[in-house]
Amino acid sequence: MGRFFLIDGLTAAVLLGIWYVWFMRYNRRKGTTVLRWVQSACADKGWLLESHWVGTSLLQAKLHLPSRWFGDARLTVRLLPRTIPAQWIISRWRKQKETLSFEADLDCAPAFQLDVFNHRWCGRSRRKNRSSEWNAYRPGPVVLTTREEWAHELTPVLNALVASQEKNFLSVRFCPDSPHFSATVALETLADQESAAAVLGVLRELAAGASAKQL
Repeated sequence: MGRFFLIDGLTAAVLLGIWYVWFMRYNRRKGTTVLRWVQSACADKGWLLESHWVGTSLLQAKLHLPSRWFGDARLTVRLLPRTIPAQWIISRWRKQKETLSFEADLDCAPAFQLDVFNHRWCGRSRRKNRSSEWNAYRPGPVVLTTREEWAHELTPVLNALVASQEKNFLSVRFCPDSPHFSATVALETLADQESAAAVLGVLRELAAGASAKQL
């Protein structure tokens, strides 16, 4: 009996080892591909300085961009913890997203702090009350502020967010302290170099909006 338990234990250990190596390589390939898209999207206007892995699901990199855009730019790719089956199942159950985060300093630090989160809600009536005719309405942006008076320097930033064709940012943050600007986008929205270039374009628009008053 003990021999069978030993064989089963060794078999399980080998399978877990194969699982770990396979998905570690999968995450490495996926993370490297994302950085390659970003590098290609920068064209001749920027390049990756260095990158390193933290564990098997977190990839960090430094990005050099023209000073008129961003300073001390950093990228973080967060992937699902596929190498550990239990953690991977939990992350899938919680519907965690794989993300690309961008952090940088601006030439002029914002005089305000702004946090923008992208949430979507979906509702429907009960099946027996379902109607074949639906009226859909697109609401405008909702701003919650702790200030008694509206800060005029926020207007260019919000206009850039609303006018942007890329609406897939999970969060955007402006802060007087370093890093002045950060944004997170779901990896599922990045499919190639073109989509990565679109994200970089929106980042520049947002940064320009934050600096509009200073300029």
